[in-house]
Amino acid sequence: MARKRRGTPIHGWLNIDKDAGLSSAQVVGRIKRITNAQKVGHAGTLDPFATGILPIALGEATKTVGYIVDETKEYRFTVRWGEARNTDDIEGEVVRSSDFRPTTDEIQKLLPEFIGVIRQQPPAFSAIKIGGERAYKLARAGADLDMPVRDVHIESLSLIRVIDNDHAIFEVSCGKGTYIRALARDMALKLGTVAHLSTLHRVRVGPFSEADAISLDKLAKLWQCPAKFVDLLPLTTALDDIPALAVTEQEAFRLRHGNDVAVPNKADGVVCAMEGDIPVGIAKIESERLYPVRIFNL
Repeated sequence: MARKRRGTPIHGWLNIDKDAGLSSAQVVGRIKRITNAQKVGHAGTLDPFATGILPIALGEATKTVGYIVDETKEYRFTVRWGEARNTDDIEGEVVRSSDFRPTTDEIQKLLPEFIGVIRQQPPAFSAIKIGGERAYKLARAGADLDMPVRDVHIESLSLIRVIDNDHAIFEVSCGKGTYIRALARDMALKLGTVAHLSTLHRVRVGPFSEADAISLDKLAKLWQCPAKFVDLLPLTTALDDIPALAVTEQEAFRLRHGNDVAVPNKADGVVCAMEGDIPVGIAKIESERLYPVRIFNL
């Protein structure tokens, strides 16, 4: 007999505005304590020093996390010129310095080189696995890592403001797997200097933006009356880019039990099967048959 999961069955998304000093795992832990939800997970890790949007999935919404991880993300970040750190951010140790500071014109002329598909070497202090171990654990132990270079996509990159000779603020829109720390590092090297991130703020993750984000402190206060809580977003928030397909009660029953159903004249592709307002699950159409891929237990 399956063991009953502890906690309250809550299904949906929270758009959290993360404070500096908290890891993504710590945010998940706090939300578990605040909501008593049976299952909680995050979509897209934010480093402890970083702030901003951290989408949190509760209950059956955790089955849609992968769709948010693949979404475009937007960041606002501050580069500190002339000082390289082993983590490529403000939390690391200084490993190299440079007296050279780029001008505004030099920075502006460089930016087009970092738009589109670019080659990027992730920081050694990252969660990428090397030989089965997290790179940051190996780096902390003093290992000399040769991080694998990979392609990432930068949709847009702009200089917002030059604060002073040492600091400049940028905004970037990028695809999955992009390290903003590595972007700042590589821009500096191209400009003939070194740099690290002094601030990093995530502005948007797919459909989650600053406009409707909520802090953990505000969440704790509002959740004192969860029945009236309106900031819980629907499970389907992560599936905005996936077409909805209406199914009958009988078809929904078959899908929930792992069976396929006929869908005449429907093009092949991934859809979200809906029984009225209730999401049944993620399904795939192949040759006019609808096959369940991930069913929601609602």
